[in-house]
Amino acid sequence: MKRSILTALLFVYSFTGYSQSIEGSWHGVLKIQNIELRIVFNIEKRDTSFIATMDSPDQGAMGIPVHSVSFQNTVLKISIPKASIEYSGMHMGERIIGTFYQSGQSIPMNLSKKASEGPKRPQTPIKPYPYYTEDVKFRNEKASVTLSGTLSLPSKDGVFPVVILISGSGPQNRDEELVGHKPFLVLSDHLTKNGIGVLRFDDRGVGESGGVFSLATTLDFVSDVEAAIEYLKSRKETDIKKIGLIGHSEGGIVAPLVASDKKDVAFIVLLAAPGIKGSEIVLAQQELIARVMGVKEEDIEKYKKLNRDLFQTLDKEEKNPELKYILSNIINVASGGVAQIEDVKQQVEQLTSPWMMFFLKYDPAIAIREVKCPLLAINGDKDLQVPSKANLKAISDSFNKEDSGNNKVTKTNNDVTTIEIEGLNHLFQEAVTGMPSEYATIEQTFSPKALTIITDWIIKRVR
Repeated sequence: MKRSILTALLFVYSFTGYSQSIEGSWHGVLKIQNIELRIVFNIEKRDTSFIATMDSPDQGAMGIPVHSVSFQNTVLKISIPKASIEYSGMHMGERIIGTFYQSGQSIPMNLSKKASEGPKRPQTPIKPYPYYTEDVKFRNEKASVTLSGTLSLPSKDGVFPVVILISGSGPQNRDEELVGHKPFLVLSDHLTKNGIGVLRFDDRGVGESGGVFSLATTLDFVSDVEAAIEYLKSRKETDIKKIGLIGHSEGGIVAPLVASDKKDVAFIVLLAAPGIKGSEIVLAQQELIARVMGVKEEDIEKYKKLNRDLFQTLDKEEKNPELKYILSNIINVASGGVAQIEDVKQQVEQLTSPWMMFFLKYDPAIAIREVKCPLLAINGDKDLQVPSKANLKAISDSFNKEDSGNNKVTKTNNDVTTIEIEGLNHLFQEAVTGMPSEYATIEQTFSPKALTIITDWIIKRVR
């Protein structure tokens, strides 16, 4: 469950006549706690002024327009007010010595013309791959959206079982790229080398896919996956009786929704998937992360109460035209009246977005209990975003049917496997604390143990 820290805005540079050249790409590394993010400002001269863009390569965010910049007396100033970002630095030949500011934090960040190498990611596959890959496009006619992705097959010729990879929350590209990691590329590579084809695609509105991501809900992503299934059925290389789904995080909500409605899904794999109501997941996630960060118990309880109040208000006042005002008032009262207007507005907008409104109210067990095909659910015991024990238990319990006549419990699906893997975080990396701040510092992208469990389980069901 991921969100970029950068917001796309217009970056206009007014040239002041200073003789030194500021054109070109300026590279820096932003160090936030244990995270290192590469930042690039690309400055281009247009007539007597400059325009520029910002890149955050480790977040897969490229060509981001920014709001304003000034360059006077060797001082470069960049401002992105809606993202609460500013940069100020002194131009000294091939270097700019400066500071990055965001949301009240100041972080030293120098820029140079030399690109930084970025974090080591030894598991990322390097071309040429020992299998066939093809960039593909398919149409979701229901939503009038064209989606783009990559189809990987063990070889160009033949008929193979194929799985569709479904990404977690937030705008994700086909590799599910985050802080330099490409977990879906690593997973796809491992599966394809073991005889299983893979289709992975950019979320709508991301990368080369059409549509608008910000207007989509989980149900929209369901229709995108259904379109992907229909596309695979049109390919001669696909064994149409062996099409499976692998969903990570929110993708683990999408997969059961698809499988419960379509009989042509042969199996599903849920990676760190929610098994309980979204509002309960958010409360548990916030509590676990706060506790690892050393937040006082009294503050944790205070924050939990605030969020419960907000979620209950969303349920009760969903149709009220004054909903945003009511939510803002709750936050202001809880803060003692010291909350910043922009911060409150941002929280309220996030809470009332179509995606969040659906997620908070949805109970995944509704669709999970209708799944009849084989199901594997795995979690890491250091997952702080989708806590493993509660969610794995809820997934397993979804298939329990009580017979009140003889006090017996029977299973509605006899091929359900749930596995908790020791030491893994939400991204299935071998972790120390499980904190999201660790994701970037860990070189491993995807635990080999988890890759083996997933692959072996699928192979047994497609033989």
